[in-house]
Amino acid sequence: MSAAEPVDLTVADLHPALGDSALTSMNFLNEVSERYPAAVSLAAGRPYEEFFDLAAVHRHLDTFHRHLVDDLGHRPEQARRLLLQYGRTKGIVHHLIARNLAVDEGITVDPEDVVVTVGCQEAMFLVLRALRAGPTDVLLAVAPTYVGLTGAARLVDLPVWPVAGGPAGVDLADLTAQVHRARAAGLRPRACYLMPDFANPSGVSIDTVHRHRLLDLAAQEDLLLLEDNPYGLFHSDDGPRPPTLKALDTGRRVVYLGSFAKTVLPGARVGYVVADQRVAGPDGQVGPLADQLAMIKSMVTVNTSPIAQAVIGGRLLEHGCSLVAANTRERSAYTRNLRHLVAGLTRRFPDQPDQPDGSAVRWTVPAGGFFVVVTVPFPVDDALLDRSGRDYGVLWTPMAHFYDDTAPVCALRLSVSAVTPEQIDVGLDRLAALITDELARRAG
Repeated sequence: MSAAEPVDLTVADLHPALGDSALTSMNFLNEVSERYPAAVSLAAGRPYEEFFDLAAVHRHLDTFHRHLVDDLGHRPEQARRLLLQYGRTKGIVHHLIARNLAVDEGITVDPEDVVVTVGCQEAMFLVLRALRAGPTDVLLAVAPTYVGLTGAARLVDLPVWPVAGGPAGVDLADLTAQVHRARAAGLRPRACYLMPDFANPSGVSIDTVHRHRLLDLAAQEDLLLLEDNPYGLFHSDDGPRPPTLKALDTGRRVVYLGSFAKTVLPGARVGYVVADQRVAGPDGQVGPLADQLAMIKSMVTVNTSPIAQAVIGGRLLEHGCSLVAANTRERSAYTRNLRHLVAGLTRRFPDQPDQPDGSAVRWTVPAGGFFVVVTVPFPVDDALLDRSGRDYGVLWTPMAHFYDDTAPVCALRLSVSAVTPEQIDVGLDRLAALITDELARRAG
């Protein structure tokens, strides 16, 4: 739209969040990908597409339909209605999600404490909407933070206070300090959001010792923890995975956010939230927080597509409700790509010594997941990304999108999930050329 075109509203007439960078980040990154379709994209955190199978979608749907009739005893017309009509707000695969959590994560949960959502993004929104009771409420979040969480918090007018992450995944001393600082300012910290496993964007995980300490701190400070776990299955070694926070949670401190986008099918747009915290109503009745979230959901999306849920449910049933078993090929591909990318960085930037001026190129070596963070000796911004796509043919994500301030950030995120090793090699060659040229340009 041109500036001279007549307008009926201005952004100032709309919700303040619509002018916030957190809400524009995803659109900008998508637009860059569309602008340079020939560029190798090491930016998107999408799952690997090689194993997508349209015929499997129909099979999963049939499997779940048979489950309704043969296992749950629904008459054919009941099963048809359940799949094709408006549905139960909390969802129709909640019992299978509970079984999956028991099988894969050792989490025991009442199916009635589960709300099936339109992707994990809706799960975040519902929880934040419920927790934001007044203007003194704030949310803590480990930085760098997934931009979808920051954007959702903006839409419900819930300020986000950053908590230092660091090599341990969360700085417990800083978390304690931020809680006390907020309370000293007359504010009420409602929860702390974090990804304990291969976090987006940092790739860092929290070890088991720190998970126990985090839960102890949450109990001591009367704080909820919002555990987001989209990448936990994709560890790159054969050792045992650390237990989720929810599996260790004995005091109902953890609200667990889950998604099937990475482990089953992103196009289904199915996520969920486990909210077993007990809530006392005005009539004295006590029920799970999940019931309150379902009331909000009924006014937002009414229900999650039953057909999409059935596709997820069928996939779960075909693998004994284990997504570990269902993702052996995917885990192998992500592990291969992650190791290939780290080895490729080492070859292209060998013998990087410690430099007092911070001029070395460095990168993280996560134990799994999708993301590697590369630190460079110059600020990384959207203008550099645009030039990288236009002149060098490679895309990545500026880490500045994951910090809730305007300070320059000298780092970028690379994703290994949606590319082949050959594409990684081409992308790293182009990225190395960009970094080399940028260093020379700034030195000259």
